[in-house]
Amino acid sequence: MRLATVEKDGVARVVVALNDAHLLDISGHFDDMQALIEGGKGALADIAMLVSNPDARMILQVSDVRFLPPLIPVQYRDCLVFEEHLKNSFAAAEKMTGRPFSVPPVWYQQPIYYKGNRLSFVGHGADVIWPGYAEFLDIELELAIVIGKQGKDIAAGDAPAYIFGYTILNDISARDAQMVEMAGQLGPAKGKDFDTGNILGPYILTADEVPHPVALTMQARVNGEPWGGGNSRDMHHDFAAIIAHISASETLYPGEVIGSGTVGTGCGLEIGKQLADGDQFELEIEKIGILGNRIVRKAMS
Repeated sequence: MRLATVEKDGVARVVVALNDAHLLDISGHFDDMQALIEGGKGALADIAMLVSNPDARMILQVSDVRFLPPLIPVQYRDCLVFEEHLKNSFAAAEKMTGRPFSVPPVWYQQPIYYKGNRLSFVGHGADVIWPGYAEFLDIELELAIVIGKQGKDIAAGDAPAYIFGYTILNDISARDAQMVEMAGQLGPAKGKDFDTGNILGPYILTADEVPHPVALTMQARVNGEPWGGGNSRDMHHDFAAIIAHISASETLYPGEVIGSGTVGTGCGLEIGKQLADGDQFELEIEKIGILGNRIVRKAMS
């Protein structure tokens, strides 16, 4: 199933996709996506019954709704697990800064991640507002998981059962700000965290739709021009390994979002491109859909 949160007539509604054009409003059964996730397998069974015999009065047209983020994450972490992206980005960073970069041994030994601003998320179709302190803005094509149940010290072999579903993440990045601050060895902050800078959706594909580890084709386009992409099978650490690592002596909760990091050639930095005011970009992941947005500058007041 593909699940989403949309707005219709000023009201947020939890929906399940019947097809690419029609949605079934199930908000009468679930207050929000978080409640659905916490409902676990029982909630998914209830949705399957509703879909099997949909009430025509609750069917919405995709063209008549505004997509919101599927959920506001309880916690948000973003990893860096595609080697091609890392090597390409380091090569580009060397040209920009004159400093040498190399992949550290720890990257191969364990998943690396940072915690981002969970409250800055917007959904499919929303405008991204250009941060006033940056000039080099970039997209990032990522696959993300949504945690479905609480757990701690989760073994890698058990970890897939903790994945509720998969969605598309676009971690818009201010590369010039990122290059400056990451020289401080503490990870990205203002290079990643600004209002509207994180985009999620449009759907959550429930985990039962794809085997783990996932092997989904990923593509990025800007103004209709292909920029790059790859396949999630190329993750050096799969999501089971990521969950096992993060949950060591730390509890994971339903509704947390964990990104894969950018797939190889899934951002402009790797291919010598950057965003311009008004650019339209689309990130597409097989079976999930297309996450499309626009970036705009606003005059400083």
